[in-house]
Amino acid sequence: MKIECVQEKLRSAIGVSGKIAGKHMTLPVLSCLLLDASSKNSLVIRSTNLDLGIEISIPAKIQDSGIIAVPAQVLSSFVEGVNSDDSGVRLESDQNNLKILTTRSSGTIKTMPAEDFPTIPRVSEDNKFFLNGADFAKGLKSVWYSSSVSSIKPELSSIYIYCEDESIVFVATDSFRLAEKRVKIKKTKDFGQILIPFKNIPEIIRVLENINDEIEINLDKNQISFTYNNLYMVSRVVDGIFPDYKQIIPKSSTTEVVVLKQDLLNALKLSNIFSDKFKQINFKISIITKTCEIKTKNNDIGENITSLDAAITGEDIEINFNYKYIVDCFQSIDSDSVSIHFNGLNRPMIIKPVSDTSFRYLVMPMNR
Repeated sequence: MKIECVQEKLRSAIGVSGKIAGKHMTLPVLSCLLLDASSKNSLVIRSTNLDLGIEISIPAKIQDSGIIAVPAQVLSSFVEGVNSDDSGVRLESDQNNLKILTTRSSGTIKTMPAEDFPTIPRVSEDNKFFLNGADFAKGLKSVWYSSSVSSIKPELSSIYIYCEDESIVFVATDSFRLAEKRVKIKKTKDFGQILIPFKNIPEIIRVLENINDEIEINLDKNQISFTYNNLYMVSRVVDGIFPDYKQIIPKSSTTEVVVLKQDLLNALKLSNIFSDKFKQINFKISIITKTCEIKTKNNDIGENITSLDAAITGEDIEINFNYKYIVDCFQSIDSDSVSIHFNGLNRPMIIKPVSDTSFRYLVMPMNR
């Protein structure tokens, strides 16, 4: 193989694809990027961890075609370190090595057998639809932290996606909390339900969040793919049934509290300093004083009480929650104020942005 390409394009493609490659005890070639220069005017860079795969094409001048597997971390580090003034890069294979040549630098990297690199699957186009890439990423980003990290129940360690009322709905839960985000879309066909594994979500977000344009999405029983210009990414999907989560969402509330988001966030962070090993915090809502009091106590450290001014309707209530489960949701809330809905003891709390119906977050209480 002997090719020339633009350093900036090579660096960008390696930066995206290299994050997917990783260590694998039984299949070391998965730590590599596959550089495929078998087509006429482009270099195709492939990477996979068997759960998630990506393929990026960049323009290249092909003098001698070839395919080679190069350790991703070494190649990425070298290309990142090359002087930015070196606009052109030459890649040449030499037996079991890859030579990288610029006007100021050169390097030789040992390679692995390209024939050991697994094929990246192509998804059938029978179930095809188009969505804005950045919107899809925003939906994932708004809920994915609520997924279960355990693989015992694969459907709970996934993001559930479906269509409803001219929106795409993204949902995630680990049984202790649940996040739901609705993203308005132009009319698209109903694609059924999708369950994307939790561990694939960060890379999907990273690739799609900067594509503020329609991407092609293909879905079948086992995989989902995303295609845009010179980029193709495919993820495994979970073959399972997501629980009927709407059954656990209260239809009404007995107490509603409206507070400034930043005031609440500051109070939670302060309270966490004094929380116990279970991260337990106590909410005390008083109708008479119109205050939301947040209290924590740790026998080894001390205790803290923070009182917030709030607009309150309904009944007094005192109830405990896990600090982390509450604070996580603020990354999905853009509005300045939040409304908190309580539904009595032993019932879940719901947090919503004020004047934004696209997001809601449910948290189960802790027993004393």
